[in-house]
Amino acid sequence: MTTVTDFKEAGFDSLFDELKWRGLIAQCTDEDELKQLLQGQPVTYYCGFDPTAASLHVGNLVQLLNMRHLQAAGHHPIALVGGATGLIGDPRQSGERTLNPKETVAAWAQELKSQIGRFLQTEGSNPVRFVSNYEWTGSMSVIDFLRDVGKNFRMGTMLAKDTVARRLNSEEGISFTEFSYQVLQGNDFLELFDRYQCVLQLGGNDQWGNLTSGLDLIRKVRGKAVQVMTSPLITDAQGKKFGKSEGNAVWLNPDMFSPYRFYQFWFNQADNQVVKLLKTFTFLSKAEIERLEQEVENNPGAREAQRVLAWEVTSFVHGEQAAQGAVDASGALFGRGALSDLDEQTLAGALQGLKVDDGKGGRAFARAQAGDRLVDAAVQAGLFSSVSEARKTIKSGGVYMNNERVSDFGQTLQEGDFLQGRFVLVRRGKKALGALERQ
Repeated sequence: MTTVTDFKEAGFDSLFDELKWRGLIAQCTDEDELKQLLQGQPVTYYCGFDPTAASLHVGNLVQLLNMRHLQAAGHHPIALVGGATGLIGDPRQSGERTLNPKETVAAWAQELKSQIGRFLQTEGSNPVRFVSNYEWTGSMSVIDFLRDVGKNFRMGTMLAKDTVARRLNSEEGISFTEFSYQVLQGNDFLELFDRYQCVLQLGGNDQWGNLTSGLDLIRKVRGKAVQVMTSPLITDAQGKKFGKSEGNAVWLNPDMFSPYRFYQFWFNQADNQVVKLLKTFTFLSKAEIERLEQEVENNPGAREAQRVLAWEVTSFVHGEQAAQGAVDASGALFGRGALSDLDEQTLAGALQGLKVDDGKGGRAFARAQAGDRLVDAAVQAGLFSSVSEARKTIKSGGVYMNNERVSDFGQTLQEGDFLQGRFVLVRRGKKALGALERQ
């Protein structure tokens, strides 16, 4: 497991200062109080993860990194996997969520628990504690919920929450089910406060309204002050949030988003984004990140910062072996290594992004078999719009099959051309790739 450097060794006066510098804090209830809290005796904190999909994504990874920093500093983590709230799902910016079967949610909850355990210490003197809010919510009757919990919430406050207000003013509106999510999450914080003296909740910045509902509830029914801390949302170049609701999630499950694609996601980050991402997503010291910042300014073509970012995050999430496999695959795909050295799993993962429209609303590898003409296969793989265009590019020496230049217009695919007996890689020029899978 990746070593987290002590904040003093990393060049900071306090844990709070380091988190702030890394861009891991967007909002908090009171900066001075939170800074003092984190500098004192170890406290218990929690973050919730709803099983509304079979995997966590990079947006969730920010929360896990925050939890890891706090755990390394001696604070006590609780990972709440929402067995109850996952059956509902927090309100999206627009449109109702599709409710998943209970059995599916339960299976996803186990997957998420397993994933979280890879990023936090699960053994030793300060292991993460796993809880499910179904434990206290599942047996609660409607009357108990309304009397014991609901009576402490005021409609005016609930309606003023950003997401709720936005949904109320939209054509879709909002159901009572999703509207009640903030009450359930507020009750979770109260339960953890009572059971484990939990005094700090973490979450994404879009969850601020839900997080503060617990803070208000604890103040009202227990007369105690607790803290809330959010992290910034991770967005793409257009400012669009990365996540399953937006359809652009970068999943942490290697079966849903291969280590190769994961590595390439980080390696392809722009120069004006890479330093910010190094601060947030790696445990590199301030001095090292500042050195890489100078490299971006002085020698951007070398892309050293992107290469370090991709290696650090991929090895943290998938392990060093998978990260090295992604590096090797990247070199091999573009002619800087031997394709035959890649095992089938690494090769298949590296080629995932080369699928084409399957005509049924999905994407799949173009299909081919021994005896097919290469020019036809290249068109099928989406590299050319026509056979004549493929012929012209072959004539100019710009077409490669499995990194070997093609010179014969009539060349056909042979049995031995299928890498690992399954794939053929076609390249147009230096960067345009296409893949075919054996039919």
